[in-house]
Amino acid sequence: MESTMKEMRGDEASVLDLDSKSAVGGGVEDIYGEDRATEEQLVTPWTVSVASGYSLLRDPHYNKGLAFSEQERDAHYLRGLLPPACITQELQEKKLMNNLRHYEVPLQKYMALMDLQERNERLFYKLLIDNVEELLPVVYTPTVGEACQKYGSIFRRPQGLYISLKEKGKILEVLKNWPEKSIQVIVVTDGERILGLGDLGCQCLPITIDVGTNSEQLLKDEFYIGMRQKRATGQEYADLLHEFMTAVKQNYGEKVLIQFEDFANHNAFELLAKYSRSHLVFNDDIQGTASVVLAGLIAALKLVGGKLAEYTFLFLGAGEAGIGIAELIALEMSKQTKAPIVETRKKIWLVDSKGLIVSSRKESLQQFKKPWAHEHEPVKTLLDAVKAIKPTVLIGSAGVGRTFTKEVVEAMTSFNEKPIIFALSNPTSQSECTPEEAYTWSKGRVIFASGSPFGPVEYNGKVFMPGQANNAYIFPGFGLGLVISGAIRVHDDMLLAASEALASQVPQENFDNGLIYPPFTSIRKISAHIAANVASKAYELGLSTRLPRPENLLKHAESCMYTPVYRTYR
Repeated sequence: MESTMKEMRGDEASVLDLDSKSAVGGGVEDIYGEDRATEEQLVTPWTVSVASGYSLLRDPHYNKGLAFSEQERDAHYLRGLLPPACITQELQEKKLMNNLRHYEVPLQKYMALMDLQERNERLFYKLLIDNVEELLPVVYTPTVGEACQKYGSIFRRPQGLYISLKEKGKILEVLKNWPEKSIQVIVVTDGERILGLGDLGCQCLPITIDVGTNSEQLLKDEFYIGMRQKRATGQEYADLLHEFMTAVKQNYGEKVLIQFEDFANHNAFELLAKYSRSHLVFNDDIQGTASVVLAGLIAALKLVGGKLAEYTFLFLGAGEAGIGIAELIALEMSKQTKAPIVETRKKIWLVDSKGLIVSSRKESLQQFKKPWAHEHEPVKTLLDAVKAIKPTVLIGSAGVGRTFTKEVVEAMTSFNEKPIIFALSNPTSQSECTPEEAYTWSKGRVIFASGSPFGPVEYNGKVFMPGQANNAYIFPGFGLGLVISGAIRVHDDMLLAASEALASQVPQENFDNGLIYPPFTSIRKISAHIAANVASKAYELGLSTRLPRPENLLKHAESCMYTPVYRTYR
């Protein structure tokens, strides 16, 4: 048979021609000795670096699935590796959205989308961009909260970078393991305060600093993927974070943006204050939330009238979000009125777990709360604080659900024609009240926004569309503005610029329906405007390094934005 096969092939080589001594298991040459190696022997994990054939189909950066053209299939050795049909990216999108809509459990949709990201990145982002309102609640709050809680159970393939106490002294080496070398933005968390869900340890992305977890449930969970120890604190924690911050700058340069996400209060304020002078840093929970809320308040002026400095604010919650929002509001009022910020802060009151923050409590307060301790007799409950302060605006950021009760909303309505109420805590279960409750208890007079997505509400024959004060309005455009200007530091005026840009994008039809945020379907247009405003402020402040300044920053921002359309491969 061998001689017959040789005659049919001519002089072509074949596996049948190989020396049987150099081949193992059916005549396949064992070049690297892997088949001969015992389980105890070491072998080298060789890979093919050229993206063609099977490796191309397994590379999410370049894989297009059935959208590879006939020419591409020939040029890249894909013949026979795909079914014969050639379809468009649009048809792929239609099929996937149809499949996603058949899932009834949001977490199943999340997992299906993550699977798509792992096999075809461009199609994943095209789905998100074209169906952002439908899919954002799946990849962002509230579903992402459940995904973080169950991450150990659904973990399939690492998508981010994990830096634990085991890597102390070697963080620069770890960063070099990441395959992409040109990094412009990094999002980092230590997992201690995820949404309103608390300590989730090593179950978050994209860069996780794992110093342990204080969650007994996770420590006992056999599927937990992080370090099984109590959280490191003090100098050990500070040293690891400092090594990380130093290594990031050393590896990626001065202009890489480091976005802090979901750090606990006691670390968040300290890290932001410590590194804001030496690094390009941004805390989404403190600064991003503040910017998106301020934008909503600026927009609300068109519905309520008056000036921001004429309003009185009451916060439930004096953590990262509450303090961050309060400070940015005070800064904006100071900018408008030319009054010192110590004066404008007096229009803003905060309630924490012990009641209204007042001067008599100053000695026992954490440092970041002290500027908000005003002269007033002690008040224990939120309802009593509302009645005493008579705020124009009530903002919830404590991460505790159902705290804006019927009595609280009715009290707000009793001295405001159009009370402004923001129930910002998320996920949905932690919201201070639902839109339906707010509209019903205020008899349809409230101007409402939440932190989590809610559907429309009908009250007294009128349909209300509650707005969502979602950080996703701010941080993509804010980061883009910093990148395109080559900013080296974040300045508070940039946050004000982002708020003003977002508020300016609310169309009249939204105002007519009581909405103070623009539709999410326009998020790319909104992000471009925010980026242009932030970049403009960076140039104005002398903090930009990309020179000369582009003539049209809006067009420049749009030109720098990612597009998920397939490329043609030669």
